[in-house]
Amino acid sequence: MIHTRQIAEDIVAREGGFVNDPDDPGGATNHGVTIHTLRRLGLDVTGDARIDVADVRALTRAQAVDVYLEHYFTRPGIGALPEAVQASVFDMYVNAGLNAVKILQRLVTDMGFPCDPDGQIGPQTIRAVQAAYEAAPNHLADAYGIAWRNYYYALADARPQSRKFARRAGGGKGGWITRAESFINPRYHLTDAQHKARVAAWG
Repeated sequence: MIHTRQIAEDIVAREGGFVNDPDDPGGATNHGVTIHTLRRLGLDVTGDARIDVADVRALTRAQAVDVYLEHYFTRPGIGALPEAVQASVFDMYVNAGLNAVKILQRLVTDMGFPCDPDGQIGPQTIRAVQAAYEAAPNHLADAYGIAWRNYYYALADARPQSRKFARRAGGGKGGWITRAESFINPRYHLTDAQHKARVAAWG
């Protein structure tokens, strides 16, 4: 049984504190919760009848954990997926929203268990992912993590401003890549040389 609160606390710890990086399309962020998320959820943390950067700064770790549990695990229905992929889909949902589910849907479709890549965890997706898990119980979680890693590389291919999240200044793996690989068996991690070859075209 996965412990969702512990996973949420781990996500908060990994996300870090307040950041307002102009290269991050998420905007002002605290504990991984963006200003866009606060506005979408109507969370006026400071109680001043407006939601702005001050609310992002004021968000506590405990509040962030509650946001993740309610809006990024329970409401999307991640608990209905096989336990083997719940933690990784939860973590990626925090980082990439509906794309976390779309990647899973495309993966299981490629495995021969078709479902629409709509980002919603409905009966069709639950059946398809369960069937994929039963067909490859020891591999689905790694396959998802690899697809997640590929998604990050593709984002950075398309958006040069995001490359610093996938590649460190010294050329090594950036936070996006190490985050995805934390859910992949080490035997499927890219070596430093493989990573550098993957990003060589970035200059």
